[in-house]
Amino acid sequence: MAIWKRQVTLAEINARGVGCMVEHLGIRFTALHDDGLEATMPVDARTRQPFGLLHGGASAVLAETLGSMAGYLCTQDDEMLVGLEINANHLRAVREGEVRGRCRPLHLGGTHQVWQIEIYDGENRLCCSSRLTTSVRSGAARR
Repeated sequence: MAIWKRQVTLAEINARGVGCMVEHLGIRFTALHDDGLEATMPVDARTRQPFGLLHGGASAVLAETLGSMAGYLCTQDDEMLVGLEINANHLRAVREGEVRGRCRPLHLGGTHQVWQIEIYDGENRLCCSSRLTTSVRSGAARR
């Protein structure tokens, strides 16, 4: 059973990233499963730290991008999502190629969501494990 409340295509999801950090870092949504979302990000000059490794902050951006978009897809009408907390455990260095993130829900409540995001290198080895907690807000709460 699909968890999504909004019906969108991958093309529509990718279009939301145009003109912001998502596009700047080359993040591309690649799969929308019944229970999760996937995206890739290149490991290149935009995403490496000065020592030639994938920057931990770039991994956190990929994780938050995945969790935020997945969370949005689990809302409806005028609801919006804001991040409350993110953590990332960097487990393996990546120097080149591309990383792939996979996001799945741990909790989908009416006011909070918790997302688990795993990031893999090109050889399908886990290189980062992240968790994002979000708050679901109604349009009226924004005013």
